[in-house]
Amino acid sequence: MNQYQVTNMIYIVKCVILATTVPLVAGHFGYRKRDQHTWVQNFKLCDGKLQSPISISSFKSITLPLPALEIIGYHDFLSSPLYLKNNGHSVVVNVNNHLGKRLPYIFGGSLDINQEYEVDHLHFHWGAKNNRGSEHMLNGIRYPMEMHIVHRNRIYSSLSNALNYKNGLVVLGIFFQEEDNKSLYSIVNHLTSVRWINNETKLNTSITLGSLLPKNTDVFYSYKGSLTTPPCNEVVTWIIFSMPVPISFSQLNKFRLLSNGNNLIADNYRKLQNIGLRKVYIRKLNPHLFVKYNEMTFNVADLDWFWH
Repeated sequence: MNQYQVTNMIYIVKCVILATTVPLVAGHFGYRKRDQHTWVQNFKLCDGKLQSPISISSFKSITLPLPALEIIGYHDFLSSPLYLKNNGHSVVVNVNNHLGKRLPYIFGGSLDINQEYEVDHLHFHWGAKNNRGSEHMLNGIRYPMEMHIVHRNRIYSSLSNALNYKNGLVVLGIFFQEEDNKSLYSIVNHLTSVRWINNETKLNTSITLGSLLPKNTDVFYSYKGSLTTPPCNEVVTWIIFSMPVPISFSQLNKFRLLSNGNNLIADNYRKLQNIGLRKVYIRKLNPHLFVKYNEMTFNVADLDWFWH
């Protein structure tokens, strides 16, 4: 292979990587109340009827014996190099730029039958104080931080392509509550290197996505919603785990030092959206439900996501 071919090959690989790391956020936007009111002026989809986040209530959710959410590859170490980046709205770890290796993926649960969703990236939302930070609320509680692990439907070629389809994305929502968490060290210890907007650093320790999940993933809530940042595409099936993951006060404070160049990024969560006619399902397994559904797990093809 001559020098010209080598140069071309490098260029093609770079283009492929860029094509698979399209950010979910679009343009400039802020999280202050007056800023969030202007989102719809620049991003019309933010005024839709299926917007996220929402307030979730156990009492108003519909309990079903849904199949288990199958999580494949989450306990394997992610291929290196992994990079942590401050994009001005959050800190992001892109997982989708490892060519030639099957990425972790999920299926089952409340998701469409025979559909697999491959991990793309993860990011965080947090508050300046411990009484706020998460985007979703659960039973009136707003946790100090929420992590989103974003997955793309494998039938679509890229994240930007998936944004055009109602079944394009699945996002796992994980709450955090105050308690030390050694599994977060690999990310938290690098936050000082990405204090300023567009700072990026290589993670020098191996991580597994499984180490970032709650110990119990059997119980989860699910509903149809949107991206929580502009352009607010309504293409997300949300899966919110009921059990939070620990994070210490000192670990939270390291997130709170991050800056977008003008202000601290803390309080980077969207205001709650109207749930409208949407249903929220909760997966639980108990004897009563098994009898009700003839001792079979519920067929997700029969799910109706909206009240009529």
